[in-house]
Amino acid sequence: MNLFNVYPLYDITPVKAQGSKLWDKNGVEYLDLYGGHAVISIGHSHPHYVQKLTEQLSNLGFYSNSVNIPIQQELATKLGELSGYDDYELFLCNSGAEANENALKTASFYNGRKKVIAFSKAFHGRTAGAVAVTDNKAIIAPINYDEHVTFLPFNDVEALKENITEEVCAVIVEGIQGVGGINVCSDEFLKTVREMCDKTGAILILDSVQCGYGRSGKFFSHDFSGIRPDIMTTAKGMGNGFPIGGVLISPKFKAKFGMLGTTFGGNHLACAAAVAVLDVMKDENLMENATQKGEYLFENLKQINGIKELRGRGLMIGIEFEKPVDAIRDTLLFEHKIFCGYAGKNTLRLLPSLALGQAECDRFLEALSQTVKV
Repeated sequence: MNLFNVYPLYDITPVKAQGSKLWDKNGVEYLDLYGGHAVISIGHSHPHYVQKLTEQLSNLGFYSNSVNIPIQQELATKLGELSGYDDYELFLCNSGAEANENALKTASFYNGRKKVIAFSKAFHGRTAGAVAVTDNKAIIAPINYDEHVTFLPFNDVEALKENITEEVCAVIVEGIQGVGGINVCSDEFLKTVREMCDKTGAILILDSVQCGYGRSGKFFSHDFSGIRPDIMTTAKGMGNGFPIGGVLISPKFKAKFGMLGTTFGGNHLACAAAVAVLDVMKDENLMENATQKGEYLFENLKQINGIKELRGRGLMIGIEFEKPVDAIRDTLLFEHKIFCGYAGKNTLRLLPSLALGQAECDRFLEALSQTVKV
C-alpha cells in the first residue's frame, strides 16, 4: 500500500530536533522558523516536555472520558490562570478543525440558529462545519453544506453592521489570519463584532488555533483589543507537537451530558503534553520573549530592501514581497538551511518557537538579506 498522495514534499527527512533546530538523516542542520505550521511552541524536545510525556506514558497512556482524568482539570486550571480566562470552561478535543466544529455546534445549541458570518481569506479547518466557514472553494466538496455561511470582507466595519442580524447564529474570525496572509484584526473591527453580537444575540467565536497560545505576545491575539469572546478555539501550539485542541467556553453556556463528545480528546498523554507546554511558557516567560524577538525582527526587517509590507504580532510574522515568494523560500531552505512558510504567492510566513533566540533571529535576517540581493 502507498500513501494517498495529497502533500507536495521537500526531499528532506528530519530525524532529530532540539529547540529551534532540526537535523536530517544526513546530519545537515536546519533552523526551524515554521514549527510545523505554528505547532512547536516551546521548542523541539524540551526536557520538561519530554520528561512529562515519558512519566505519563510509563503509567497510563490512555483511557476514555468515562472515568476521572485529573490531569484534565490540572490543564484547565493552568490554562485559565495563564490566559486570564479562569471563569471559562474547557472542552478538550484533538485538532483545530475539531475545536471549531464544536464551537459552532455549541453556539447553535445555545441560540437555536444556523446562519454563520465568516470572512474573506478565512481558514478554519477541513472538516464539514469548519470547511464551510473557510474561504477556499477548492477544499469544499459537494457534500459540504455551506449555504448557511456568509463571507464578509475582512476588517470591514460597515459590513459587520449591515450583516450581523438577529438571524445570525455565530460570527467566527481569526484574531490574526494565518493561511490568509498574517492579516491582523483591527481593534475597531473586533470591538464592533463584539457590540453587534451583544446587540443581536449572535455568538462571537475567536479562532485562536494559530494566533493563540502566546504567539502574538499575549495569550490570545484578540487580548490586544480588550474584548472577550463567547468562545475561543485552540490547538497548534497547545501540545507542542502532540495532537490536542480545546474550546474555551463562556459561563453563559450550560453543559449537559451528551452535548459534545470525543473518544481521544483530553487523553492522558495529550494533557501531559499540554500541561508541560503551559509550565514552560510560564517558567521561561515565553510570551515576553515572543514580544521581544518579534519586535527585533520587525525593526530589522524594515531595513531590508524589497519588502512591500510587514504584518503580524509577536512571533507570527508575514513578510510580503512585490514578487512571488517561492524562490526566496526555496533559497532560504536549500542554500541557507532555514525552514519558513508562506501564505498566498507573495508572503513569507514565520511561525517559530516562542523560545526563539537572538542568534537565530540574526541568522535568518542575514540569510534573507543575502537572498533578496540576488
